[in-house]
Amino acid sequence: MTLAFTFPGQGSQSVGMGKDLANAFAAARSVFEEIDDALSQNLSRLMWEGPMDELTLTANTQPALMACSLAVMRVLKQDFDVDVSAASYVAGHSLGEYSALCAAGSLSLAETALLLRLRGEAMQKAVPVGAGAMAALLGADLDVANQAVAAGAKSGICQIANDNAVGQVVISGAKAAVEAAIEAANELGVRKAVLLPVSAPFHCELMAPAAEAMADALADIDLKTPLVPVVNNVTAQAVSCPEQLKSDLITQVTGRVRWRESVTWMAKNQVETFAEPGTGKVLTGMLRRIVKGVNGIALNTPEALEKFAKTLT
Repeated sequence: MTLAFTFPGQGSQSVGMGKDLANAFAAARSVFEEIDDALSQNLSRLMWEGPMDELTLTANTQPALMACSLAVMRVLKQDFDVDVSAASYVAGHSLGEYSALCAAGSLSLAETALLLRLRGEAMQKAVPVGAGAMAALLGADLDVANQAVAAGAKSGICQIANDNAVGQVVISGAKAAVEAAIEAANELGVRKAVLLPVSAPFHCELMAPAAEAMADALADIDLKTPLVPVVNNVTAQAVSCPEQLKSDLITQVTGRVRWRESVTWMAKNQVETFAEPGTGKVLTGMLRRIVKGVNGIALNTPEALEKFAKTLT
């Protein structure tokens, strides 16, 4: 079995996330404790008890999702003797790329938590609330999405933010421009075009101040060569060079998340099983819409981890 670990991004969070892992495994508890210490915040309590409106603040959501993913990876290693090197590749959706880099040994847990806290805060500050927007174009291929974006760009910045799966494209930019793109998409016959309930227009040029903040933060980080190659959002190909990985993390803030292409590339390079460590099963759900004949596994419960580990022995 050729394996890839794929790490989720925003949208997978929920109150109670990771609590069953913490109750079942000391290894998971240690991850949550280390991240709480690194951030000087009881993030784990917020994850387990809410409130949801505080958990969904970008500066909390990003390290929280990483915490769940890395708790899974530590449990796999310490309790089931399954290391990241069991995979041929790792990849992560947006913030999930930081989780992937941490899992692959390029970043420490504390470094990753602090970088994601800073990233979330910088993204939130980059654009005044209400000035930007994001929208999902469901049933749109890239050609149609590009036409809609071109129409929207007449009113301001408007870009494709996420190429998630076949028929699932997310656009981002100035609010008026995104609304114009939605209107154009409807005229082009897109099945559904709808504004997303997000706090900022991620992955577009409006995030340039956040990219600058990440460039400053990453300049002080000694990013190590990953134990397994990272299929990153910017290239949609395997990358192992630390300097390129660091540069691409900066580009990623304003650039497109090329998730459909990333998964397609891995499948073409013999990946048969895509395991999603963390909470929820968003990426596993997308997988079915990207490639056929591969296996998707959401590693989001103690039972799922035990079952998965048995398949590798």
